[in-house]
Amino acid sequence: MGFLNTIDISATGLTAQRLRMDTIASNMANIETTRTQNGQGPYRRQIVLFEAVKPTVGKKFGRVLDAELSKMRGVRVADMRELSPEESPFRRVYDPSHPDADADGYVNYPNVNVVEEMVNMISATRSYEANSKVIEATKAMAAQALTIGQ
Repeated sequence: MGFLNTIDISATGLTAQRLRMDTIASNMANIETTRTQNGQGPYRRQIVLFEAVKPTVGKKFGRVLDAELSKMRGVRVADMRELSPEESPFRRVYDPSHPDADADGYVNYPNVNVVEEMVNMISATRSYEANSKVIEATKAMAAQALTIGQ
């Protein structure tokens, strides 16, 4: 694996974590949104699912192993979806004066938990920093390799 492949793999991680951070920020910004633009109820928490980018491989074990090691491609977003109320129920608050209150006086607020979002934000930040450090280290190694012949 060349050093450029390492930078490409880390770049996919940077891109994926940036999208994750954007999604977390959107979740936190809509924590009090009781009615979406289409009028379908409160905002629903969104999550990003990642998957490894798998290269195509041959049939023999040696070729498979070599192909896996030499063609690592990184990570990509497999899916970005909203959590349903069954997976993560809405927060119900009694406020009969609210315009979105139901017949019993309860308002459905988004299924966003600030603590969970903050933990996810810290995780995404750390992952982003780790990928950034890999790129920095790769560039430093390449610069040192260029000075060997001097």
